[in-house]
Amino acid sequence: MTGLVFPHTFVPWFRSVAPYIHAYRGETFVVGMPGELVAAGKLNAFVQDLAIMHAMGIKLVLVHGFRPQVNEQLAAKGQTPRYSHGRRITDAIALDCAQEAAGQLRFEIEAAFSQGLPNTPMANATVRVVSGNFLTARPVGIVDGVDFQHSGLVRKVDAAAIQRAIDIGAIVLLSPFGFSPTGEAFNLSMEDVATHAAIALQADKLLFVCEVPGVPEDPNDPDSAIDTELALADAERMLARANPTPEPTDVAFYLRHCAEACRAGVERTHIIPFSVDGALLQEVYTHDGIGTMVVDEKLESLREASSDDVAGIIKLIEPFERDGTLVKRSRTEIERDIELYTVIEHDGVIFGCAALYPYVEARTAEMAALTVSNEVQGQGDGDRLLKRVEQRAKAMGLDSIFVLTTRTMHWFIKRGFQQVDPEWLPEERKRKYNWDRRSQVLVKRFN
Repeated sequence: MTGLVFPHTFVPWFRSVAPYIHAYRGETFVVGMPGELVAAGKLNAFVQDLAIMHAMGIKLVLVHGFRPQVNEQLAAKGQTPRYSHGRRITDAIALDCAQEAAGQLRFEIEAAFSQGLPNTPMANATVRVVSGNFLTARPVGIVDGVDFQHSGLVRKVDAAAIQRAIDIGAIVLLSPFGFSPTGEAFNLSMEDVATHAAIALQADKLLFVCEVPGVPEDPNDPDSAIDTELALADAERMLARANPTPEPTDVAFYLRHCAEACRAGVERTHIIPFSVDGALLQEVYTHDGIGTMVVDEKLESLREASSDDVAGIIKLIEPFERDGTLVKRSRTEIERDIELYTVIEHDGVIFGCAALYPYVEARTAEMAALTVSNEVQGQGDGDRLLKRVEQRAKAMGLDSIFVLTTRTMHWFIKRGFQQVDPEWLPEERKRKYNWDRRSQVLVKRFN
């Protein structure tokens, strides 16, 4: 028996990815794919993941590389690849090899997008792939006495033409080739093309699905955990200490392109390992992703709530209301009290909230609906919310805050709360106390 689906795992998972499906529908992603991905036999699965993203409304521009394929063509002709300053030197023979490799790869990619086999993600999919002369190039020229001959740099991207193609539902495929106004062909790098395309389109994301797993948290220990979110300023500091001409297997090779795109207005850039099956889907549709995301500033935001956050708060607290952790609140109540809420959002999705109800005459306030999504529990968001609520209470001139809880008493006690009798409550709050629920009352005093 195949295709078993377990509702108790599938339904919560599908609900957890739904916010990202909504958030990214209609957005433009530029995806850079090195030739090594194809050489590793990952093309079909990768294309299927792109087709899923396309079906969910993401506009895609795919840029392929071809380093190993060109080297294979050169070897077949008895030639040795030549590099300098981290860039290929493209003589006439290497240019012919690059053109042959690009043609073959383009054929393979288009064929992969045309597969509609039953019981695969491509079943019943119609994906149109468009490619063309979207790039104008200029020569690298002579650098430190080295003539790069037919190696080039992107001069201009025809963003308007690409935009028209993706707006009608096509995936645009860019090969690392450009032409000068006189018709001369230049061999470009995939990374340079993807970066310039993302900048020209002001894409919402630039994603490199590549040989490296991401940026390690400890730059001196490549085996350390991957830093899932890296501020641009931190990326710049890392690059200042890195080899200025890194190899493709070095983190800095892709990181410098991510930083360049971020500086030019691309909000999010990513380094993702192609060695992990489904890495692209994991990075786009889960909270922490699997690689490294570089952003101009941290995407996680701790702020006061607005009316636009009501739906997100309701979605966040509903599971905790169902299991009895929280007292049920109506939409009307949340809308009425929205200015009392503080939220944590990440990439447009609310993952935590808390409300502060002041009792000014008693010089105290109730912290209610303190909630952190199960997806991110254990990462300190509860403490950040508590600290912000305390700051709000102190700014009101209050002496304490209190909570009513039936299940999380120890969490609050560890953070300086003390248990008191319900008779301690302000008279107005005492009248609303549910004696059947028997909630514990915990107080944190500021002096």
